[in-house]
Amino acid sequence: MGVMAFDAAGPEANVDFARLVRAAQGGDQLAMAELIDLLAPFVARLCGPIALQHGADAAQESLIAIFRGLRGLREPAALFGWARAIAVREAVRVARRERQRSGEQLLELPARDDPLLAMEIRETLARLSPEHRAVLVLRDLEGLDERTASRLLAVAPGTVKSRLARARESFRRAWGR
Repeated sequence: MGVMAFDAAGPEANVDFARLVRAAQGGDQLAMAELIDLLAPFVARLCGPIALQHGADAAQESLIAIFRGLRGLREPAALFGWARAIAVREAVRVARRERQRSGEQLLELPARDDPLLAMEIRETLARLSPEHRAVLVLRDLEGLDERTASRLLAVAPGTVKSRLARARESFRRAWGR
């Protein structure tokens, strides 16, 4: 078995990450707990400087995202690079969310071609009613006007407008976790 080192000195340097990741992917709860113990300080070091006072929240959300997606990690050797990308993305998301709550403007939006962002958007959309998903997709993703959306949905334009407002609010609440 090959031993893989992680980018900081310490007891982690002697851990066989490939074996540990594969065991966790297979549902081994002890392996998952060990991965949490190894990843938590790494993720916290990344999230703290980005999300500032909300760093702990960002780290927790990062770990949740990492473990939800762990089965999809094809190359265990990429664990720390993959976890780094998730942690940075989550920390930026938490920082932006908190900035929005405090009334500050966002300076930049996430990249549209980010596959992890796309997965999160799909998961959030899945929590909405089909009617809300439809109006969001037609208006916000497809860019259709109210009249065209109302024809496709077979509802009045006013219904599209009110449904869109409710759908956006539901999406914001679901996205905020």
